[in-house]
Amino acid sequence: MTRSPAVRPLPAAILGCLTLLTIGWTGLLIPSLIRSIKGTFDQTDAGIGLIYLLYAVAYAVGSFGGGPVVERLGRRRVLFGAALLHEIGIIGMGLAPGWVAFAAVTLPAGLGAGALDGGSNGLFLDLFRTGRGRAMNLLHLFFSLGALSAPLVVGAMVEGGVSWQVVVVGSGLALLPLAAGFGIVPMPSGHNGGNPGSGSPARSVPVPGHGSSGADSTSRRLALPLVLLGIGIATYVASEVGVSNWLVRFLEPAPLSTATLALSLFWAGLAVGRLVSSLLADRFDHVTFTTACAGILSLALIGAIAVPSLPISIALFAITGAASGPIFPMILAIGGEGYPDRSAAVSGLLTGFGVVGGTIYPPLMGVLSVTVGLTVAMFGNVVLGIVCAGSLIVFARRVRAPVQNP
Repeated sequence: MTRSPAVRPLPAAILGCLTLLTIGWTGLLIPSLIRSIKGTFDQTDAGIGLIYLLYAVAYAVGSFGGGPVVERLGRRRVLFGAALLHEIGIIGMGLAPGWVAFAAVTLPAGLGAGALDGGSNGLFLDLFRTGRGRAMNLLHLFFSLGALSAPLVVGAMVEGGVSWQVVVVGSGLALLPLAAGFGIVPMPSGHNGGNPGSGSPARSVPVPGHGSSGADSTSRRLALPLVLLGIGIATYVASEVGVSNWLVRFLEPAPLSTATLALSLFWAGLAVGRLVSSLLADRFDHVTFTTACAGILSLALIGAIAVPSLPISIALFAITGAASGPIFPMILAIGGEGYPDRSAAVSGLLTGFGVVGGTIYPPLMGVLSVTVGLTVAMFGNVVLGIVCAGSLIVFARRVRAPVQNP
């Protein structure tokens, strides 16, 4: 990795990793505390589903909107404000006196989390202009670690007698030093067209298979490829969240401890996949590497769903997680390579596409489960993985096609 000419990347990179660790943790708070929350507010699964939907929609708005706002106001202001907004929302969940108030505060919580997610991705794309595959995989490894640890730690605390409200409020208070970090740590500004205040213009990185054509020509040529990346990341996230949200239910014949172990192994696989890919990804063409991961995901998931042996099925779900791990960060890295001067906007856009995918299909799986069966719904995640791989193949052909000069 190379250093930005104006900013030492290490402090800002540490802050970005802590941010992904935090939103990975807070994103799993409600799923981890679902039984306690339902009991406190006397709600059904439908009520919890509404909370998931509100959080996801707000998250998508924060992801889509955060990038353009960063380009206008600067990264420091936006990420500082997003951390405070997320903190207010999470603390509000723990202090909410009733169900309506609880539902209302999920909106600022999700909005802040989405802006932090997209903003941290853009930060890393600006900090590390080379070795992006390694950088993005390491960044998202921390999200996996946060998501993996939350159910284990939160469950143990609640079983130990700590009220769920204390757990949630404490998680929100932990965001205060994160906000302070965004207020003082030097980082690229994120303004469109360069790094105002740093004295250095943004550097250009050619798209794989391209020469140094003009900026306008490159932008026109990448309009469709960016949509293809959006389709790829949306279908991937839909598949990942679909497996994660419904895995315990799919393994219902098994004891609960076994089913939750399978879910933990799936997330552990995601973490391992990102760690290993941080060492390997930059040795290969990024698009080819990511396409191969999507293909392995689909094949492993077919086996995990269809195999009659429970131990083999659980092992294949872990392999599915390992193959899944690199896909999201690698698509972001590919997008950053295509638009090196628009890192904030591109990272926010692609993160938003991913959230949209995770918002649409996983809830639909519940409808499919009561109509055609959960097994069929799980195979839908396989189809999504195949579509992800296909969109990346089309993307590769598009950006490597010869430039047609008028």
